[in-house]
Amino acid sequence: MKFTTADISARQTFRNIAALHISSTEFETNGFIPPRFTCDGANVNPPIDIYDIPPTAKSLALIMDDPDAPIRAWVHWLAWNIPVSSHIKEDILFKEQGINDFRENKYGGPCPPYGIHRYYFKVYALDAPLTLSPDTNRNTLEKAMEGHVLAYGELVGRYKRR
Repeated sequence: MKFTTADISARQTFRNIAALHISSTEFETNGFIPPRFTCDGANVNPPIDIYDIPPTAKSLALIMDDPDAPIRAWVHWLAWNIPVSSHIKEDILFKEQGINDFRENKYGGPCPPYGIHRYYFKVYALDAPLTLSPDTNRNTLEKAMEGHVLAYGELVGRYKRR
C-alpha cells in the first residue's frame, strides 16, 4: 500500500481501512487557515480533533503536506508514536518528529510562494508503535506504516500569503 496521496482520493487508496474524522476548531474543511498557524504568524500547529479512532489503535501518526508546491508535495510536518487521543493541542512539540522539507524536526506552517495552496493534515491510527530515528523523512515514515494502518483521515485547509 502506498501512502503518497496528494492527487489520489484517500477513499481509493485506503479502501479497506476505517475512516477517521478530522477537524479543527480554528478552520473548517477547505477553509482558510488563520495566519497565526503560518509563517506570517506564530508558525505553530493548529489544534486538531480526531474522531472514530479504533479501540485497537496503539499510536497515531501525522503527515502534513502541500500538494500545490511548485516541484512536488512539500512536507510541513511528520510525527509518529503520538499517544492515542481525540485531540492534538495547539503548539505541541511531539517527542518523535521527522525531518520536514524545511529541514527541521517540527511543524512548519503554510508559507506558499504564490497563490492559494491546500494543506492536508493526514492522521493515521496504527496498530503498533514505530521505531524510527529523528532523521526520518516522509518516505521512511510511510514505509514503516505499511501494514499497520487501522484508520485514516484528513483535514484540508487553505492559505494565501498576506
